[in-house]
Amino acid sequence: MDWHLLGLSFITVFLSELGDKSQLAAIALSGNTKSPRTIFFGTAAALLLATLLGVFIGEGTAHLLPARVVKLAAALGFAVMAARLLLPRAESSEAAEATSHTVTK
Repeated sequence: MDWHLLGLSFITVFLSELGDKSQLAAIALSGNTKSPRTIFFGTAAALLLATLLGVFIGEGTAHLLPARVVKLAAALGFAVMAARLLLPRAESSEAAEATSHTVTK
């Protein structure tokens, strides 16, 4: 077993899941029940299944495409998401202008 890879994957997923929607959903669910253990096992099983699917899809993709292409596609996907989050949309700025004109009149 590659312990370095195991540790790296654990740290990466652990840090990326902190404050994630799934964690917030688990907090919300456990706040409304008297059985937090059941919520823990249910959310842990869901995360395990989602990760298992990701690993199998990643492995299958690795057989079809070179690793460099997969990394490039992932990098471009994250760059597009970041740009969409950071750059204001045209409709949003137009709506903000319309609201400011309405308020000032």
